This record gives sequence, C-alpha cells and structure tokens, in this order.
Amino acid sequence: VFPGVRQAQWLTKTKLVEGLPPAVQGIMDNAALGLQELEERAKHVVAHARLWDTTEVAPRRERYCPMLFENLIHICRLMSGKYPSLSKRMLARNCRIAATWERESILLQVRGLSGILMNSMTPIPPVASKEEILATKEHVLETFYPIAPTIDLQEVNVYKELNDTGQCFRDGYPYSHPHTLFFLESANVRTDRFRPEQLRAKMLMFAFGNALAKARVLHGNDPKVLEEPVVVQSIGTDGQLFQFMVFQLNTTDLVSNDGIKNLVWIDSDQNLYERAQCVPEVKKRVVTKPAGISGFQPDTFKKFLALYLHGTV
Repeated sequence: VFPGVRQAQWLTKTKLVEGLPPAVQGIMDNAALGLQELEERAKHVVAHARLWDTTEVAPRRERYCPMLFENLIHICRLMSGKYPSLSKRMLARNCRIAATWERESILLQVRGLSGILMNSMTPIPPVASKEEILATKEHVLETFYPIAPTIDLQEVNVYKELNDTGQCFRDGYPYSHPHTLFFLESANVRTDRFRPEQLRAKMLMFAFGNALAKARVLHGNDPKVLEEPVVVQSIGTDGQLFQFMVFQLNTTDLVSNDGIKNLVWIDSDQNLYERAQCVPEVKKRVVTKPAGISGFQPDTFKKFLALYLHGTV
C-alpha cells in the first residue's frame, strides 16, 4: 500500500511545489501552438470513450479509461506534423523498474511495473534553475516522529541491490530517456483502485525510481549532486480525474536529510469533464439531464498535451 505524498517525499528526499512548473505552464499559454484547436477533438474523444464505444447502456471503466488514454495520445501525436522530433518517442508497456537507495540507515527499494512509459531520444531539460536547486538546501523535510517514516512499507530480504531500468534502456536502445509515466486506474470496483492521494504517492515513487535508475546509468552509482538533473513526468487518471506531476532528480545523495533536495511539482485532482450521461434522465416526462458529456474542462486537456510536448516545444 502506498500511503500519502508526504511519506513519499521523505522516502525520496523531495520538496513539493504545488502546481505545474513555468516551463509547462508556458506551453499551455502559448497561443501560437494552437492547442485550443484540438479542444473539439478532445471533447469528441471523451464522448467516444464514454458514450459511443459500446452497446451497453454505460461502458465500464476498465474499457473507457484505456480507450480515453489511447485517443488522447493520438491527439498529442497529431502535433508531430508541426514538431517532427515528437515522432522520436516510444510507448513501452509493462516496463519493469527496480531502484535501490539508502535513506538514513534504511535500505529502500522501488520495483514493479511502472505503468505505461513514454521514452524519448532526448531528455527533458531541467525545469528548476541552479538557484532554485541550491535553495532546496534550506528546505526542511517533514518527519513523522514518533511514527517511522517507513510505516506501511513491505519489508523484504534484499539479497541483491537491484538497479534495473528494465528492457526499456538496454545499451544501444535509441529511445533511452524516460519522459512520462502513465498510470491508468481503470478497475471497475472503486475499492480496487488507488485513491487519488495514494495514486499521487505511487506516481512520485515510480517517477523517482525511473529517474534514479537513469541517473545511475549516466553518472554511476556514487551518491552525488547531479550536474545535469534528470526530469521524469507522470500522469495518472481513472478516466475522468487526472493527476499531473513533474519530478526533477537533483541528487542521488539520499542518506541524510541535509543538502540539496529533489523537486516535484504536482497538480492534483483535475477533472477532464464533470459528467457523462449515457441515457437521458427523465422525471415526469421531462428530460432533467440530457444524454451527453457535460462540464468539459479544456485546461485539463491542455495540461495533458503540454506535458506531452514538454522537452520538444
């Protein structure tokens, strides 16, 4: 079980910044990119996933959540006509990750399937300046005393300290940089899905794990402050509510609470639409809720698109 982001921050020696970084916000606000021209397509994609894709009265989440994701990615790919380097991306599914590190005197490991991973030929440039990175020295990490910060974590015997970037980053693989992780919480039964707070913690742990494994491939295993930080993004959704995250690994020196910290920007709980009404609701022969999608949020779609474009535009 992944508890909250606060615990994940301690485990990964990370300072949280609310909202998306200026680099991503700048893409959203750039009228020249024509993102709003794709809004109608995004609305159509939502309606297709939620209303038209099935003969059932209402499609199940395990069907519409992956379909919505695939179609949103398709819209993003349309931008590669304008930006050819976007075609130098690869979606890897069922990618395994393992990363081991020490925090205080505790050996920690994140491992498992890290969602759907979009890889790129080129890394995302650092989003925080040298000054902002240096300023993290002053940040004091929250402690949970008298509760151990590792509460709820599964304890296992580690016979081998694994640091494995999975099949995705073998020598010579051209798409060798992790770009964005996608987590689809598509279980139909609510209790089988991660709650938003748990999902954000999972997103942070796996973004960190991928960044740490990549940093070790690039810079070796010795703990150090990175000359060139590693940036990995993460997007989580249940098919309606979206979580957006940009993680920047500034240091692999994780044992102590002192010194430079890593950084994460999180934009939480963004609805893409408010309601999908598959059949109209009728009361006393009057349609009280017409069939269709209501409350479409174009900004949520633009955030998805901006994270996709980040590092290229």
